[in-house]
Amino acid sequence: MDRDALKAKLTDILRKTFGNDALELSETMTAADVRGWDSLSHINLILAIERGFDIRLTTREVRGMKNVGDLIETVARKTA
Repeated sequence: MDRDALKAKLTDILRKTFGNDALELSETMTAADVRGWDSLSHINLILAIERGFDIRLTTREVRGMKNVGDLIETVARKTA
């Protein structure tokens, strides 16, 4: 999956998770930039990403992500 397709799929997952069809991803976006992104929705997001890409994210990987760019890089690596 190329980076644009991966980003489009992640955008769809985030839009569904946060109930915001207008949400646009940027590499520098953090949880603080998204209304409703709290600890519970974070867990739901990680689970949705794992299901959507058929991958498993470790606790270390999730804790190491500082922004959406890190998330994209991690998913890209796991789906390569």
